Amino acid sequence: MARPPAKPTVVNVLIVGQMGRLAYEALLFALSMKANTADPRFRLKVAEPQPGPKWQTDPTIRPEPLRDMITAQGAEIIPFESRHFGSDYPYGNKIEALLALPKGEPFIFFDTDTLITGDLGAVPFDFSKPSASLRVEGTWPQIELYGPGFSETWKSLYDRFGLDFESSLDLSQPDEYWRRYLYFNAGFFYYKCPQVFGQLFLDMALDIRNNPPDALVCQQLDPWLDQVALPLVIHKLGGGRDALPVGYIDGQTSVHYRNMPLLYAREDDEVVDLLERISAPNPVKRLLKEYEPFKRMIFQNRGHKVRALFDRDHLPSREQPIRQRIKKNGFWMV
Repeated sequence: MARPPAKPTVVNVLIVGQMGRLAYEALLFALSMKANTADPRFRLKVAEPQPGPKWQTDPTIRPEPLRDMITAQGAEIIPFESRHFGSDYPYGNKIEALLALPKGEPFIFFDTDTLITGDLGAVPFDFSKPSASLRVEGTWPQIELYGPGFSETWKSLYDRFGLDFESSLDLSQPDEYWRRYLYFNAGFFYYKCPQVFGQLFLDMALDIRNNPPDALVCQQLDPWLDQVALPLVIHKLGGGRDALPVGYIDGQTSVHYRNMPLLYAREDDEVVDLLERISAPNPVKRLLKEYEPFKRMIFQNRGHKVRALFDRDHLPSREQPIRQRIKKNGFWMV
């Protein structure tokens, strides 16, 4: 019988923080992780893009009391330089930030609009087999009449990078149905080395952006570039959709809420209770109220008005109808 992989002594938990929404979300993330992950191996790193020619304004975290409160939760703010992305494609932060982490130390990346709801130390990660979030809808590719289909589009990318397309398929799903093809939400992913993963992610994303295969002629890459490249990276590194048991990430251990109206509309009572508990102390509340959606949703009770619009046992299967109902009732905020 094969031995289970040895547990690493350090795991870097990476999010991106910068001026504006992400800075306030970073504080919530840090508070939730401190509240729920006691395992000292898991160390929070908040990657901060630095000013430079790729940014139209200074992206660093401000005001200073907000920075201090984030680090008071045990987080380390680490700088990184935006050499290839920046204001024009801020989703590229998650790619370039990986290269600021130490070589050879396992990492878990989370989008900043996430809460840690359980102990990360209890998740059975095998860091040698990467995976990513399966809480995803079929957002890419968007198939056009008379244009290339799913198989032709995805195969062109696998061929570009010398990857075996057939072994990536979920043969239990119908041909030309989006779930047959390896596709993740880029709100969460992990691997044993950020330098290896990050460099491969960067190389593939830049190649797709700068020289897309002919089969992508009908496809938009903004904002989907990271989610187009991510499954190729994971497949090349020996991971896949089944590398992590279901029910942990985007389940009992983390929630990718995306924004406050969607959190109040969709998530379980335990998630709302966690949010309101960690944001309640006055020093935290004073900071979070500076961000208008948090002020209105958490502290002025609009979140519970959104919550009253939905039966969480019978939510729409897709996100768009939920967004539409919130907007129709005048509660949408980002």
